[in-house]
Amino acid sequence: MSDRTSEWFVPKFGPQGFRKGIGMLYLPYTAIVTCFAALGAMTEPLEIERIIAISLIYILSLGVSAHILDAIGGKTKPWGNLPKRKLWAIALGSLGIAFTIGIYYAFLDSPLLFPIGIIEGFFLFAYNLELFGGRFHNKKSTVFSWGVLPVFAGSAIQSNSISFETIMISAITALVTYVLIINSRPYKILKQTNGNANDIKKKEIILKLLSIGVVLGTFSFFAVKYLF
Repeated sequence: MSDRTSEWFVPKFGPQGFRKGIGMLYLPYTAIVTCFAALGAMTEPLEIERIIAISLIYILSLGVSAHILDAIGGKTKPWGNLPKRKLWAIALGSLGIAFTIGIYYAFLDSPLLFPIGIIEGFFLFAYNLELFGGRFHNKKSTVFSWGVLPVFAGSAIQSNSISFETIMISAITALVTYVLIINSRPYKILKQTNGNANDIKKKEIILKLLSIGVVLGTFSFFAVKYLF
């Protein structure tokens, strides 16, 4: 059994197609990575527009494109056999918009976005499509590409630099990403194999707390740093 529609982040209401579509976006995990990028962008000089821009880039590239590519290239098909042509169109369209936004700011005054974008693009395809024999489909790649680089990208779009503060924040986000991985993967297996209900509940609570904690922590960081 590889179906994931019973997992906690999938809506319990609506038609099956709607539930799968929302589930494929892994909204809580997308929110976490988007918050990482926003945290990186909370550096001086602060421009709210750029925080919004980098957040939108990661919502489109990770939330939509990467997760859809995962549905296309994964060895299992947890969302069923979906029309690949339509999935490719959505994935590449979302990625194209994300890269267009990034390229605009890179040419404007943040050229550091160019190497970060290239590296992120590599991992997006290599990880989710399991290229090179799945060599990059592992914990280290996840921590680096979705735990560290989003913070660097946020800092780059705001100040075209990687400060000591940025590195410290990325160390924290990398740790959060690692904790997320070591709980989300066992949770997925437990759900797919009808594992112990108590173990499933414990993992689910941890994942929910991580998601809520990162979102609340990001807004709190912004409020403390810039509003008070």
